[in-house]
Amino acid sequence: MKNLLGLLKSFQEIQGAIARIQDDLKKETAQISSGGGLVKVIVNGNQEIVKVEIAPELINMKDKSLLEDLILSAVNEARKKAQEIAQEKVKEVTGGVDIGLT
Repeated sequence: MKNLLGLLKSFQEIQGAIARIQDDLKKETAQISSGGGLVKVIVNGNQEIVKVEIAPELINMKDKSLLEDLILSAVNEARKKAQEIAQEKVKEVTGGVDIGLT
C-alpha cells in the first residue's frame, strides 16, 4: 500500500511537471521566414501557428503557386522549430532525460 501511495505521488508530480511544460511552451515563440522574408510565420512551442505575415510585394505579384510554396515552407520550418523548443523545455525540466513527451 505504501508503494502505491508513493507511485501515486510520483504520478501527480509528473502530471504537474507536464502541465508546467505545456504552459511554458505556449509562451515560447519562434519566427521563421521564407522567400527572403517575404513570408513570416510565428509559432509557439505547442506547434500552434500564432501569426502569418505576407509581404505586400508578394501579394502584388499575383503568383499563387509561389505564395503557396513559401507559406508551406515557412509553416514546415516553424513546426520543426516548435518541436525543438518543446524538446529543449522537456530536457530542462527532466534534467536532460528525454521522457518522450515531444
